[in-house]
Amino acid sequence: MVQYKVTVFTGDCLNSTTLNNVFIKLVGTDGESDRTWLMGLKGATSFVIGAVSLKYVSCPTSLGNLVLIELDKQSLPLFPEDAWFCAKVEVKSPEGDIYSFPIYRWIADSKVHRFKDGKGLGNCREEDYRWDAYAEKIPHSMKAENPFSLPYEVQFSFTKTTEFLYTLKLKGLDNCKKKWDNIDSINRVFCCKKTEISEYVHEHWKEDAFFGYQFLNGVNPILIQCCANLPSNFPVTDDMVFPRGQCSLRDEIKKGNIFLCDYKHLEGVKTNTINGKKQYLMAPLVLLHKAPDDKLMPIAIQLKQTPSDDNPIFLPTDSEYDWLIAKTFVRSADFNEHQLNAHLLRTHLLAEVFAVSLLRNVPMVHPLYKLLKPHTRYTLQINFLARRLLISDTGAFTQELLIVSVCSLTYSSLCMPDDIAERGLEDVPNFFYRDDGLKVWDIIHRFVQGMLGYYYKSDREVQEDSELQKWILDIFEHGFLSQAETGIPQRFTCVTALAKFVTMVIFTCSAQHAAVNSGQYDYGGWMPNTPISLQLPPPTTKGTTSEATMLATFPDVNVTAQGMATMWLLSKQSSDFVPLGQYPEDHFTEEIPRKILKDFQMELEDLSLVIKARNKRLEVPYTYMDPAEVENSVAI
Repeated sequence: MVQYKVTVFTGDCLNSTTLNNVFIKLVGTDGESDRTWLMGLKGATSFVIGAVSLKYVSCPTSLGNLVLIELDKQSLPLFPEDAWFCAKVEVKSPEGDIYSFPIYRWIADSKVHRFKDGKGLGNCREEDYRWDAYAEKIPHSMKAENPFSLPYEVQFSFTKTTEFLYTLKLKGLDNCKKKWDNIDSINRVFCCKKTEISEYVHEHWKEDAFFGYQFLNGVNPILIQCCANLPSNFPVTDDMVFPRGQCSLRDEIKKGNIFLCDYKHLEGVKTNTINGKKQYLMAPLVLLHKAPDDKLMPIAIQLKQTPSDDNPIFLPTDSEYDWLIAKTFVRSADFNEHQLNAHLLRTHLLAEVFAVSLLRNVPMVHPLYKLLKPHTRYTLQINFLARRLLISDTGAFTQELLIVSVCSLTYSSLCMPDDIAERGLEDVPNFFYRDDGLKVWDIIHRFVQGMLGYYYKSDREVQEDSELQKWILDIFEHGFLSQAETGIPQRFTCVTALAKFVTMVIFTCSAQHAAVNSGQYDYGGWMPNTPISLQLPPPTTKGTTSEATMLATFPDVNVTAQGMATMWLLSKQSSDFVPLGQYPEDHFTEEIPRKILKDFQMELEDLSLVIKARNKRLEVPYTYMDPAEVENSVAI
């Protein structure tokens, strides 16, 4: 007889414990063991949260090289079947070899579950993870009837569920459908919850320099671009923007000092009716000028795409409230563009596509799975809730804008170095989103190159990896709807292309999501800076706007309160937050990958220190790309 030493690690997340009987079978190249009851020396506490349980499995002869284990769990009489989170199983053979079987998933039923050795090949789970065309012309999603029908391994933890159910409650305001009667009333609501930056916004929201700053370092830094040519539908003249003749538009455009934000995607988008009142959403064009002091200043705003007499071009020289209401309509447009395009589509929905394709096609022992699994945490459940609350038939947003945004989706726009170059923003001063983001991108890219270079010794190995090719083809078909013009690859032909794509996936699911999500309350908590909806049309002639007009245009009290609560929830870091670069599930067992991972984590720590030191010198600190503040996945 020979003996195999089996060590079972129960996870340390809440409710990991099982009191059911657990059984194991070892399968090797030369045979298999009997199904063996894994009751350890600890008895009934063998599989409680965080437990490490030891058991010996006896076999008549050696099983050869172990290739897989079979685990199953059976409930006791009078005891309910409970879910068990098994972290991993390690087996030491009679020959002294140690085999590691990464599990990191919930086992909730009495079926037999098979897990391969961490260095071998494995099976994918196409039945557990199925595609669903939620709506036409948008990326496909995970098929699920409700959050609890999702596989256990991708559901929220108990902690996450509890915290997500809590939102900021503003008593007496949720049902108040009145208009705001003065700015002080808004201020009293705002006092309920503040952040350092939201207080700064409260003080500076009317200022042109701060309005311009938000295009670079607010929650939607992906729209602004250097203006090479003035759009034909934006007839701005030198006399309008440089009335004293100090310079000309043509010269400033040549110098790279003129910038454009064009909300053309919003043109014709139907708005919802809220509190029985029609809402108004414009498709503005905004021209900005880099001043000699390097501040980005708005110099012209046109609120609709087609020039006409009743679509004036608003200027900083106009009356205070004419100019302020023009900026207000831009900020409201920016909120919609940000939520549907920059936030929902380009992080949440794409992260789900990357995750579902990974879980369907790539086995747990595959290096790609090991690299990307931490970046899928909670994404499927948060997206199910987002679809139900935001873009369903009764949701806050219409799918129309989402469909239009999909048409502008390209591979290069998802790769930060390419995107910054295409928008001509390499040299814009005070662009902290770019500065921090490019550094994070480079650190991730070096990490990914190192890892993939270890596992793939040649381009041919990439080409012949069928699971890898299934992964990217699923993404092309279900995420980018088989549109070749997006530039998304349909297959990988070399290690270099694979490394760039995987870098984009990790960056999108972590740093990019943080950049467009974490500051939502900072910049939107003070509603006048980011009105989520507006209930009067913009002025068609100048000189007709007053403070009373502004207040009547703002969203009602209950809409403001609901918006504040939502932005507070989305910006709040959960207590089980996992920062970028952490791999709580110990999938990597080889020495070199472990060293590459450690170097990655150290580089991120160093960058975090640099960003924190820089932020101490800034009037408005930019924290969203600080690796210590970036969550590993789209988890909120």
